[in-house]
Amino acid sequence: MLAQAVLVSLLGLSALMKPVAAASSSSYLSASDSGAGLMVNVTASTPVESAAVLGKPVRRANFGQEEASLESQKLADWVVDSDNNGKLPFVVIDKVRAKVFVFSAEGQLRGAAAALLGMAVGDDSVPGIGQRKLSSIRPNERTTAAGRFVASLDRDINGKELLWVDYDSSLSLHRVVTGQPNERRAERLATPTPLDNRVSFGCINVPVKFYDDVVSPAFTGTDGIVYILPETRSAREVFGSYDVLDPSGRQASVQFAPGSTPAAR
Repeated sequence: MLAQAVLVSLLGLSALMKPVAAASSSSYLSASDSGAGLMVNVTASTPVESAAVLGKPVRRANFGQEEASLESQKLADWVVDSDNNGKLPFVVIDKVRAKVFVFSAEGQLRGAAAALLGMAVGDDSVPGIGQRKLSSIRPNERTTAAGRFVASLDRDINGKELLWVDYDSSLSLHRVVTGQPNERRAERLATPTPLDNRVSFGCINVPVKFYDDVVSPAFTGTDGIVYILPETRSAREVFGSYDVLDPSGRQASVQFAPGSTPAAR
């Protein structure tokens, strides 16, 4: 009887130990493991770092008191939350509202201003447009392309500083050009409506003081990322972005890494 009792005890102890062993070899992270109350299946196609992304607190851009469209806010929030800017300063350009927002690498707004943009509505550049003379570019070809661009300061052929957004298509952000008085570019920037801000060949024109005080210092000594919101497609189509306040969308977009978006340029 004593031997039988010992045997039963050993069997019971073995049964208690099996779940512990199974738990230690499980491919799931519990709430205590992830620190976020999420149960995430970690497989070969879902690395541990992606699982951590799902559970991290939402991070958002800080616009301060600056007015911004919902589209601009959502995109800037996604940039910060996903680290898509790669720890670099970044710019969000809202073509529909004709407005430029410049952020620090951490997502703190450094400044915002009205902008002049390409005359034509559209989100793509005409192939080879960067090699053509301005006089040959038709009005319907004068678009400001949407997308994600690695940008840096440089100088034009006259020695004036500008921010190169996409060199191949000659797309840049620069101080407002006022060489053609009939275009009234400075006056257009000063009006409260974006309806008269579509006048350029595609480049982004901003007020001189805004360029000197905000844009140039933000990009001095570093590259940065310029995000130009689309006007004929959704931001998700162009950037692979998600709404940071929508858990399902945030989870589905974990696979997007900085610089790997469909429109990265």
